Amino acid sequence: MTNEQMTNQIQSSNVKKYDLEERTAVLGQNIIDFVRTLSKNSITNPLISQVVRAGTSIGANYMEADASESKKDFLHKIGICKKESKETMHWLRMIAHAMPEKQNQCRQLWKEAHELLLIFSSIAKRKY
Repeated sequence: MTNEQMTNQIQSSNVKKYDLEERTAVLGQNIIDFVRTLSKNSITNPLISQVVRAGTSIGANYMEADASESKKDFLHKIGICKKESKETMHWLRMIAHAMPEKQNQCRQLWKEAHELLLIFSSIAKRKY
């Protein structure tokens, strides 16, 4: 996926900027599309695996939070969303280091993961 395609997808998702289920799903899809462009070797393989796990689990955990059965369960799942967002940011940083030519794409994905982290942090603070 090119930078322009990724930007277009992120911008089109801004129509539903406050639809976190959609926004987290789009991030996961963008990460999947991004890693398909990466060369595979002994350094990148584990990084790819980790960023896919973390980046796609943000949406899954948000869906679980949305369907939570109690405030405590909701806060727990939002906490996991925060952790997975931070982990996604970490793995994107490592990929950018391992493949400097992919830094711009990593930066775009990192920014979205960071924005989601801030949103989930705000949600957790309001719910306490």
